[in-house]
Amino acid sequence: MSDATDPATAAGPEFAPDHAPPLGTARRVAFYAPMKSPRHPVPSGDREMARNLMSIIAAGGAGVDLVTELKIFDKAGDASLQATLRDKAAFEAQRLIKEMPPTDLWVTYHNYYKAPDLIGPTVARARGIPYVQIESTRAARRLQGPWAGFAQSAHAAADAAALIFYLTANDLITLERDRYQDQSLVSLPPFLPITSLPRAGTLTGPVRTTGPMLTVGMMRAGDKLASYEIIAASLAGLTGDWQLQIAGDGPARAEVEALMAPFGSRVTFLGQLSRDALAEIYAQASLFLWPGVNEAFGMVYLEAQSHGLPVVAQDRPGLRDVLAPGDYPAPDLGATALSTQIQKLLSAAELRRQLGAQAREMIAADHLAPAATQRFWSAVAPLMKEIP
Repeated sequence: MSDATDPATAAGPEFAPDHAPPLGTARRVAFYAPMKSPRHPVPSGDREMARNLMSIIAAGGAGVDLVTELKIFDKAGDASLQATLRDKAAFEAQRLIKEMPPTDLWVTYHNYYKAPDLIGPTVARARGIPYVQIESTRAARRLQGPWAGFAQSAHAAADAAALIFYLTANDLITLERDRYQDQSLVSLPPFLPITSLPRAGTLTGPVRTTGPMLTVGMMRAGDKLASYEIIAASLAGLTGDWQLQIAGDGPARAEVEALMAPFGSRVTFLGQLSRDALAEIYAQASLFLWPGVNEAFGMVYLEAQSHGLPVVAQDRPGLRDVLAPGDYPAPDLGATALSTQIQKLLSAAELRRQLGAQAREMIAADHLAPAATQRFWSAVAPLMKEIP
């Protein structure tokens, strides 16, 4: 989900974290997200992904229960906080062992060194049910230093999983390196929480000219601001009559506005948009521009391509799993290479349409909710059949 939209819109105004199974369905799945509950009031990519995962699991015909909302997260490497969280997790695990309704499978989303799953393996083992993880990270270099204990717990939790779903090829590298025994590692490509493609964009804007370029990104310090800095440098290298719309907001908005100030009215700030409003903007854009500095994968790329927008981005590990085949400059080629790519696309309407159509085909085949449901259940069904 885009950082520039409110992820709550993806689930509608009333998000129901517990998904009842269809009539006659017996299987139930326990779901847990240590870092951030799907019920958390603050929108974020993690919250959105957790909600979407619960939905695609339920779509396969099982009941999905958010069995605990205990947050296990240490941002700073605080030994005292880690000890306190371990005590809370031990208490919660014992409570669930005693009180959790009959359950056939435990699924944990986003186990890593700052937010290890300290509950799921214990409960699953005591209940005799399969334990599965989605987007788990192995960080061997964190086994020393302030997160050493939590990193070891994250590794132990990963070891306990009969199956780990990975979202990108980059994630697979360390999962394969530290794979535990005959553990299964299964691809679950990032997906949009929709069952069919939205309408294709015109690539021409509200009138029959080349539409404005579109950027969608949260405005905050660090990697997001770094992407905006690259965008500003890329715009400086453009010629001709171009326009850029930016959807998004955040604490670094003043810095982003300062970066774009030299371009005057060519750059328009749209602020934070609802999902429906953003869909209208996608439908009128000529291309999508976001360099993708240190993006894990970036849901905005899936959104843009679902509307048939060609993407201008840099060739980065996480992005390779969500971008249609194309010409993406290496980061070390800098903003000049992006300027060249932008100029090429703006001057070739037929190329934009061709690349956009290819992108929509890729999204339809691999990155919509039905495909995610099928991949999930194809992998976990054999584990659940082993339950007496």
